[in-house]
Amino acid sequence: MSKAIVVFATRTRKTQKIAELIAEGMRFSGVEVEVVPAVEVKKKEDLEGYDALVFGSATYHGEMMQSMKTMLFLAEQADLSGKAGGAFGAFGWSGEAPERIYETMKNIFEMYLAGDPLRLKSADVEGGIQAAQGYGREIAKKLTGG
Repeated sequence: MSKAIVVFATRTRKTQKIAELIAEGMRFSGVEVEVVPAVEVKKKEDLEGYDALVFGSATYHGEMMQSMKTMLFLAEQADLSGKAGGAFGAFGWSGEAPERIYETMKNIFEMYLAGDPLRLKSADVEGGIQAAQGYGREIAKKLTGG
């Protein structure tokens, strides 16, 4: 069974809810998934041993949360090249964080990512639950080369 980790940084728990729904979508596809706050990732070894990695952060004042920035620096030390993944986040106005995370994963980590980052104001918007679960399924397909 494939293993995945969904790491999130949140201020109001909206990004956490999206993380849990993405994980649920991956589980529907038979992937074993852990959901972890970015502050709990302390060393690069915490990111090793996974077939897929999904990172998400809320956008706050036009930037990702500091705990996600710190976690991305750790992730850069791990060998994530060729791993499946995706990026996501909740936002109020601008929503830059998921795009920045996605670009880092694609261009710096050289990961095999879902088509685009998932940007939602919250999981509670119309279609939000389906979008987040669908994103999880899309990432799970990357594990089989789909």
